[in-house]
Amino acid sequence: MYRKSIDMTHNAPGSKYGVTPEQLRKLMGARGPDGLQRLLEEFGTVEDVCQRLHSDPTEGIGNTSEELGYRREVFGTNVIPPKAPASFLRLVIEALKDTTLIVLQVAAVISIVLSFFHTEESALEDSSAMDPSMLIVEEESEQAPPWIEGVAILAAVVVVVLVTAFNDYSKERQFRGLQTRIENSHSFSVVRSRSILQVPITDILVGDICQIKYGDMLPADGLLIQGSDLKVDESSLTGESDHVTKSETSDPLLFSGTTVMEGSGRMLVTGVGVNSQAGIIMTLLGATEKSKEAKTERKKLKQTREEKSDKSVLQQKLSRLALHIGYAGSAIAMLTIVILVVTFSVKMYVVEKEEFNVRHINSFVHFFIIGVTVLVVAVPEGLPLAVTISLAFSVKKMMKDNNLVRHLDACETMGNATTICSDKTGTLTTNRMTVVAAHMAGTTYKSLPKYETLPTSMAEMMVLAISINTNYTSKIVPSDTPGALPKQIGNKTECALLGFVTDLGRSYQTIRNHYPEEKFVKLYTFNSARKSMSTVVPLGVGGFRIFTKGASEIVAKKCTFILNEKGEVEKLSIEDQKRLERDVINPMASDGLRTIGIAYRDFVPFDANMNQTEISQAPQWEEEDTVVSNLTLLAIVGVEDPVRPEVPEAINLCEGAGVAVRMVTGDNINTARSIASKCGILKPTRDSLVLDSKEFNHRIRDEQGEVSQELFDKVWPQLRVLARSSPQDKYVLVQGIINSCAGDTRQVVAVTGDGTNDGPALKMADVGFAMGITGTDVAKEACDIVLTDDNFSSIVKAVMWGRNVYDSISKFLQFQLTVNVVAVTIAFVSICIIGDTPLKTVQMLWVNLIMDTLASLALATEAPSRSLLYRKPYGRTMPLISSIMLRNILGQASFMVIVIFLLLFYGHYLVDIDDGLYARLDEPPSQHFTLIFNTFVMMTLFNEVNARKIHGEHNVFQGITRNPLFYCIWIVTFASQVVIVQFGSYAFNTAALTTDQWLWCVFFGIMILLWGQIITTAFALLHMKGTRYVSSEPFSPGLRNVWTQKNMSGVERWESIKGDLESPNSSVTPPSTCSLTPRSVRCLKSKEPDNGVVLIKVQEADSQTEKRELTIPQLESTVQAHNNGS
Repeated sequence: MYRKSIDMTHNAPGSKYGVTPEQLRKLMGARGPDGLQRLLEEFGTVEDVCQRLHSDPTEGIGNTSEELGYRREVFGTNVIPPKAPASFLRLVIEALKDTTLIVLQVAAVISIVLSFFHTEESALEDSSAMDPSMLIVEEESEQAPPWIEGVAILAAVVVVVLVTAFNDYSKERQFRGLQTRIENSHSFSVVRSRSILQVPITDILVGDICQIKYGDMLPADGLLIQGSDLKVDESSLTGESDHVTKSETSDPLLFSGTTVMEGSGRMLVTGVGVNSQAGIIMTLLGATEKSKEAKTERKKLKQTREEKSDKSVLQQKLSRLALHIGYAGSAIAMLTIVILVVTFSVKMYVVEKEEFNVRHINSFVHFFIIGVTVLVVAVPEGLPLAVTISLAFSVKKMMKDNNLVRHLDACETMGNATTICSDKTGTLTTNRMTVVAAHMAGTTYKSLPKYETLPTSMAEMMVLAISINTNYTSKIVPSDTPGALPKQIGNKTECALLGFVTDLGRSYQTIRNHYPEEKFVKLYTFNSARKSMSTVVPLGVGGFRIFTKGASEIVAKKCTFILNEKGEVEKLSIEDQKRLERDVINPMASDGLRTIGIAYRDFVPFDANMNQTEISQAPQWEEEDTVVSNLTLLAIVGVEDPVRPEVPEAINLCEGAGVAVRMVTGDNINTARSIASKCGILKPTRDSLVLDSKEFNHRIRDEQGEVSQELFDKVWPQLRVLARSSPQDKYVLVQGIINSCAGDTRQVVAVTGDGTNDGPALKMADVGFAMGITGTDVAKEACDIVLTDDNFSSIVKAVMWGRNVYDSISKFLQFQLTVNVVAVTIAFVSICIIGDTPLKTVQMLWVNLIMDTLASLALATEAPSRSLLYRKPYGRTMPLISSIMLRNILGQASFMVIVIFLLLFYGHYLVDIDDGLYARLDEPPSQHFTLIFNTFVMMTLFNEVNARKIHGEHNVFQGITRNPLFYCIWIVTFASQVVIVQFGSYAFNTAALTTDQWLWCVFFGIMILLWGQIITTAFALLHMKGTRYVSSEPFSPGLRNVWTQKNMSGVERWESIKGDLESPNSSVTPPSTCSLTPRSVRCLKSKEPDNGVVLIKVQEADSQTEKRELTIPQLESTVQAHNNGS
């Protein structure tokens, strides 16, 4: 069986194998001819290495647990240990590096140090007689130890740091779990005990025989046993972009981490895990070692990745917002410090004419602390936490919806998507293909013929062509479930052809056994450029036969002969080719069938027939255009791939959500048009473009052949289907849409891909989706999200979750910025007016850092609802803070500021308590200022409920019971506030309140809810001015016209209309083109629906009532269609 006997006396100590891991590692360290020479000198042939590893080139290794376990013990597992995660202490240190927190810590420490040098109160008698506005220079907690404020600030910082570190720790654990799941989802074909198995890449062992094919990323090092037209991209190892040709005789060494770009073959695994080339590199980069050089290299790589990575849409908007807030907060903080310092200095050194005293430093430090506190209040520290929590929550839930998120920011970016460029096969269709029609022997069959009814020679050639010229990894096996359809393994189109052979009553496996891959002379594998596959096998003495299959119109153009109804060879002229395309291919394609052409050609040494080529020597197989020509057409078959039943509804949801769906497929243009119509991508009421690759490039390229953005912008808005597209076409389409400034907003593009060449488009897109079932490893590495079920409806779920993330961040922003605006306004204005602030430093830290952190957890975990799909996407340029959010922030903040200042100046009259405005320094914390603090917190708490809605909805309680975390946190926060007020004393500068005083605080909190309703209603009434009436298309047969009202300002709002439409009032003037029938129509919801659904009630003249539910986009689209005369 083997070429020479191997001396097994040099086995590794304690090992039964004739080679050690170190020897294999040394062998795989060579490249190209050097590697082949080392193989021949040290081991002999690849078969010799197989013998040393006790592996059979065709049968593989044994599949017993003892055998596999022993191999793991000797050669290791295919796992590269990840670097140790950051410890909790490390994360705490990282959190402490926050600039704002550092400033607070420094100020607090200075305050504590100076407090020990605090002079006695008797030394401050002069200053106590000052104007009351100067009382702020002393300690806020009069009878408390002088260091209490600094300690309280440090305590608040500690809590914030611990919360931040714990969140980062949880995020790191979740990310590692995600990475583990991604790695475990990858499987590979190996041969064990004569059976082809799909095993996780982590289970691949040295000695395994792996089947490799186009698109695979090699999971381990190995030696090529048998290959066909194999080319590998080794740029990940060498940096060279040229593909390397691999063969058993010239360069059989294959390396982990490289990608198969063409061809197929079988590989003997020689190195796994840390002993593979990828493992060695990871070790050098510091994934498993901690050398100084490794750390330096890792740092450089990290910087490179950061330079290359672009921020997501939400991150860009948050960065701009944070920058503006930072500038504004810094300006107000500096102004506050300047006002306090100037006021103090003028009073002290100009008016009182005192000399500078060391004790004045304590006052200046106190001013600095107040300024820093204003800055802390101005900056939304809880925002990063809200973003992280929302993303983590969504990613975890998305896994259940078949979305495996590889990059967290892709989640929220998907919520802004305006365009989805989707593949057809497997995404919009079921990817379970069957041959349902065929044209052969001069006859077109709408139902498949029997083998016996076909000419014998043609039928035999057809079975040979399909069985041999398909990847041997494609096969049909019985289902595990009795009575179910057989399972299709491998390429689904090839499985359809193999099923055709089976239906003809023949066995493709018998033919494959007679023609093993080792007998193949040449293999031209399928790729996007060829759009065909060809296999050359020996024929008789010195002869060859080439079988070809591929896109029907491409294969037909390479044919000069065809078999007639008798199975005889006839000439196929150019006119015959055109007639074949017109009468056979196009009708099949128009029925939504993928058309595949099957042909062959014979090379014989003598006595050539009409369709054979006589040769004296083997053809030059590298001259593909010459070899694959003058073919004889056997058949054109129509393969059906049914549309997934859930896809039309999903696309309808996308259209209603303002997300345009574009099909990008390699299929015939007629097939693509038919499938797009069935999916709902093409609609009769819409002017859409359907282009093939040739016409698309003709329209978008200038005279020099370069893509012109101006020309491109004339095409893409109406483009819905791009057929016969190449990966380059998909890349150009995605890039052009992203760069386009045409339209009202910049586009955010999502794209699906499954092939190796889809990698550039997946990288270019804002969100790349790879197919989890049919996708290649390269596509999965390039993508942001893996669709584990290859289903388009899962993309719609990703849109919903992405919008939920965006809305969750917006909800928190609406809440947080309201708090910030109120706190900063109160602090700044009160300091300017009375020289003091009713909200003390620790109190503001509680509100801003602690309570807002809890609010971020509550608001960021709201579950999504289907209503998220009933509005347009925000897009790339839409402001993060919408006009509705801005009115809510300013409206609620204005109310809260007014209430607090009323309590500040008149609160002691309202609740009959002592005035705390100008209290003496020796007095304890006042109930007056505690009442203000508590009222502020109560209004903030109840405003948290208001913040749950950001689109002007009235019912702010809707869905609150579905989020127990929200109301639990709300209750905990309320209880914490009770403890702080009643027992906080000097630490929080509070005095216990009575029941009546608490009721007043809660009353003002509830008033926030009522005020929110007033704001929403008032602005809604303002928007109702200048409305127009439009007629919609019929909801159903017999319901011909329905009237509704649309706000001209663009706000989607639908008002009730009552009365008989045949005699509308003066304010409702129907267009002259409308024919009305007597009926009463009214909208049962007279306000903005919370769930986005308008319920229309139509009462006929005979008193029969019919109710129809329409989403706002659906109602709007029907209105628009009517206005366009559709």
